[in-house]
Amino acid sequence: MRRKWAATLIVSCFTLVSPVSSSMIAPALESISADFRITKTVEAQLTLSIFVLAYAIGPLFLGPLSEIYGRVIVLQLANAFYFAWNLGCGFAQNKGQLMAFRFLSGLGGSAPLAIGGGVLSDTFFPEQRGKAISIYSLAPLLGPAIGPIAGGFIAENTTWRWCFWSTSIFTAMVQAFGIFFLQETYAPKLLAWKRDKLRKETGNMELHTEYDDLNKTLLNTLKIAMQRPFRLLGTQPIVIVLACYMAYLYGLMYLMLSTFPGLWSGRYGESTGIGSLNFISMGLGFFLGTQICAPLNDAIYRRLKKMNNGVGKPEFRVPIMVPGSILVPVGLFWYGWSAQAKVHWIVPNIGAAIFCAGTIISFQCIQTYLVDSYTRYAASAIAAATVLRSLAGFGFPLFAPAMFADFDYGWGNSVLGFIAIAMGVPAPFLLWKYGETLRSKSKFAAGG
Repeated sequence: MRRKWAATLIVSCFTLVSPVSSSMIAPALESISADFRITKTVEAQLTLSIFVLAYAIGPLFLGPLSEIYGRVIVLQLANAFYFAWNLGCGFAQNKGQLMAFRFLSGLGGSAPLAIGGGVLSDTFFPEQRGKAISIYSLAPLLGPAIGPIAGGFIAENTTWRWCFWSTSIFTAMVQAFGIFFLQETYAPKLLAWKRDKLRKETGNMELHTEYDDLNKTLLNTLKIAMQRPFRLLGTQPIVIVLACYMAYLYGLMYLMLSTFPGLWSGRYGESTGIGSLNFISMGLGFFLGTQICAPLNDAIYRRLKKMNNGVGKPEFRVPIMVPGSILVPVGLFWYGWSAQAKVHWIVPNIGAAIFCAGTIISFQCIQTYLVDSYTRYAASAIAAATVLRSLAGFGFPLFAPAMFADFDYGWGNSVLGFIAIAMGVPAPFLLWKYGETLRSKSKFAAGG
């Protein structure tokens, strides 16, 4: 069990690195714009969000590569690729170089998002998986909240380039821990190693594993795995609904991240460094949501499994989605109208914390439900959700400044909150009622 948790913690650290990078430059956008003479707001936002666009592409080929070569080697090499281009961002001489380097570093940084869910699926039984996924899910959400706090003080006291150099130093440390402590978890790879060892010892070349397939070449695997997430998105109602809702939440999170610094510097008159401290409220919301959700998720699953004669179902993950889907719009209304009224700074921060708690609760439930429902194809199900949510994370910040200019914070966030109600509140009830029926008709889902 100790080795399982070591793998979880290291994968979570890998998963923390790139989201920190994705948002760390948010408070430094003014400095970057001044240095590179960026005059359009959309272009400035693009330097922030183009990193997340790469998240939509990377998992499509990194996931399949992990099924051929194993999880660990792909994680390590992708992290090294991220490290090289992230370091390059710190030396960029114009906006074109910065955007290109940001995109390439995002490709490498997307590996933990593509492979991490698979590592946990390999490692834990369903009744243990909730806590593990809660830790793993916290990293990509806590990262964007931590990054701007450091980024704000860096931008205020030194050059924005240290936003990239500091994350590169952290990456090198995580890489070193990964080399020594992260072990392979992918069963076909482990059995292939055992097969090769026995062939060498016995000289019997007829030995094979249950996963051996002569047709399993890299090209075939890439072809199947690139098609499968889109087949799941096109044919599986469960994946369509949950991936769309997850994408919406992720888009909202990056929209809030990109507009947060402007609220505190523009409306509240705070300095870049002090304004960045408000991101603590987002981090606190993510942390509290995780601490409440993780034990409850597994406890409810165990209790419902016991009541169901010891037979577990993915639908037993659904009850905890209900409070999550309610907290998201409540947080948006609270944050938006208090920011517009310019009341005491603590009030919009409370709203942001409520929104973030609802987001992490919903995220964890969706991820765990998808892993439980599509155990064998967990990587493809997560990849399908990752593609959509990354496109939303890229696109939402681009229209945010124009939306808040027209509607202000009150009605702007209210519109987003009403859409969150329409998408999020019915989802858990529909899954509870129809989830098992939909899975039984699917050739990809567990029980199908």
